[in-house]
Amino acid sequence: MMQILTHITRLLVAVTFIFSGFVKLVDPLGSAYKFEEYFGADVLNLEFLSPFALQFSVLLILAEIMLGVMLLVGFKAKLTVWSLFIISLLFLFLTWYSAYYDKVTDCGCFGDAITLTPWETFYKNVVLIFLVLFLILRVFDIQPISSDIFAKRVSLISLLVFIGIIFYVLRYLPIIDFRAYAIGKSIPDGMLIPEDAEKPVYEDTWVYNVNGEDQTFTTEEKPWSIEGATFVDRKTRTLVEGYIPPIHDFTMERGGEDITELLMAKEKLMLIVAYNLSLTDEKGMKNIKELSERAMENGYSVFCFSASTQEDYDKIKAAFDLDFDLLFCDETTLKTIVRSNPGVVLLDKGVITGKWSWRQTSSIILD
Repeated sequence: MMQILTHITRLLVAVTFIFSGFVKLVDPLGSAYKFEEYFGADVLNLEFLSPFALQFSVLLILAEIMLGVMLLVGFKAKLTVWSLFIISLLFLFLTWYSAYYDKVTDCGCFGDAITLTPWETFYKNVVLIFLVLFLILRVFDIQPISSDIFAKRVSLISLLVFIGIIFYVLRYLPIIDFRAYAIGKSIPDGMLIPEDAEKPVYEDTWVYNVNGEDQTFTTEEKPWSIEGATFVDRKTRTLVEGYIPPIHDFTMERGGEDITELLMAKEKLMLIVAYNLSLTDEKGMKNIKELSERAMENGYSVFCFSASTQEDYDKIKAAFDLDFDLLFCDETTLKTIVRSNPGVVLLDKGVITGKWSWRQTSSIILD
């Protein structure tokens, strides 16, 4: 009976880690951006680690998915379960920190495939810790599938395949796109809020000075009606988030004017997405120059879509003799749209019809 329970637990934990690792494996830059959030001054205050966010992301992804594979095939059981316990403790701390202090509200534990609230993620990790602890106690029941040699070979081949996938998606784009800006998605539709959508609920608390002492009141107590009371502060707490559309932070600004609606109506629109122009690859901009000329000859409206300033863009524009204007958007949004700096996005009346890395521009067919 205990052996059966051990095998069921082994399967659950292995599948969880393999799935969690895989959805991040196909998009390691997404995890790197999460590390940058955690390393930020307002979260863990470890900004000196931010330049190594991608390296941390790759190592963690490989560790997570490989431990899942090793547990599944039964390779080095003791090392595997203890490593799973250590990595689960790390996840537990990070998700508790996120939930308790309301930091990094989406930890990205399942990438963009499944979004959980901070507390849901924390409780998931609590359950996972107990399952791993059970496997530690029953580690002698975890035997290799078929043989030690088979388990070793499967683990080694898996590692090589995973490294190959990471290399490919870092050079080009994620092979599976779980985001709201995936090919085939409509940006205008993603911004809509249904009429019957759940509304946000807020709670206000008021601080008024009464008889020389600051006191806290609820809205129902109407402190402003107290004779002689002086307003000091108001604090608002979100009780219910309400419905948040998949796309809620997308704008297209030119010279301070929002022209999103105008551009979303265009049939042939090409966006050169570069969240930070100072980090763009020189060869990439040369490729973009050639592509943009082809696109305009084929009737496309072409824009650079960036969070950089007009001054920064003017330097790039002059250096590469670019013939299109700048649109401004939030940096986080741009990083979500395409995992390349620069990247290329084609739209037809707001529907994304294609996405490429700057390394793939020569293969883009324009009609």
